[in-house]
Amino acid sequence: MRNKNNKHLGIEVDPELHYKLHYIVKYEGRSANGQILYLIRQCIRKFEEQNGEIVLPVSDSSEK
Repeated sequence: MRNKNNKHLGIEVDPELHYKLHYIVKYEGRSANGQILYLIRQCIRKFEEQNGEIVLPVSDSSEK
């Protein structure tokens, strides 16, 4: 079941990139979504190692 708090991110990719992504995910044993999340996390981790932690803004619980 989908977590209602998660954000949806739709992207458009060309057929060659799509094929190559699916080739890699099959090799890695992940879903395409799982592979993309893995790559995003790697990118964020590397960025934060070089630039410091990204601090999330304090959310106002009345904003829903």
